[in-house]
Amino acid sequence: MNLKYELQNVISGVGDYSAENPIQAAAHHLRESQKAGGNIEKTKFTKEQETERLTAWITDNNFWFTGYDESRFIARGAEQRVYLHTDEKFVYKLNDSIFYEYWLDYFHSLLIHNFFFPQTSYQLIGFYVENNELFAVVKQPYISITEPTDISSVQQFLNENGFLLKKNNDYFNNDGCIILEDLHDENVLTQNEVLFFIDTVFYLTESFFEK
Repeated sequence: MNLKYELQNVISGVGDYSAENPIQAAAHHLRESQKAGGNIEKTKFTKEQETERLTAWITDNNFWFTGYDESRFIARGAEQRVYLHTDEKFVYKLNDSIFYEYWLDYFHSLLIHNFFFPQTSYQLIGFYVENNELFAVVKQPYISITEPTDISSVQQFLNENGFLLKKNNDYFNNDGCIILEDLHDENVLTQNEVLFFIDTVFYLTESFFEK
C-alpha cells in the first residue's frame, strides 16, 4: 500500500488500526465536532473551540488524569514536562500541544509516531488542567541512555527509511507527504547502539489528503 494512504488509514482508524485507541477516539471526536459545527474547512475551527469540545468529551468519558505527582518530575522541554511513572518502566508526559496549531494535529502526530516507532509508542492516559491550560497526558516506555546520540547516525537511519534532511534537524518524507521536525540529540536517545525516537513532531503537508 502507498505510504500516504497507509498513514491516512492510521489517523482515521481504518482497517487494522480501528481497535479501541484513546488517541484515535479523541481525534475522531474533534473531527465529528467540527462537522457538527458546520466547519468544513479546519481553519475555521479554532483551537479554543477544539479545547471546549475536547474538555466536554474528557468529562463525559471520565478521562481526567489523577496520578499527577510532582515528586516524580524528571525533565522539562518547550512543550512538555516528563515524570517517572509508578511503573518505572515508563514515563508520563504532560503536553500542552504548543507546537501544533490544532489539538487534532497533535493527535495525528502521536498516531504517526506510533506507526513509525512502535518501540517508543505513546499511550494517551488522560488529560490534566493547570492554570486553566489543558494538557494531554501520554505514557511512553522509559529509555535509559548508554551513550550519546550521534546525529549523523540519526540522519543515516532516516534517509534509509525515506526521510530526507531539509535543514538543521528537520526532515521530509515525500511518499508519506509528512514533515518530521526537531530531531536533536535529546529527542533521539541511544541505548546499546540502538536509536530510540522518544519525542517526534510530525506535520501533515497540504498534499497529504489529496487522492
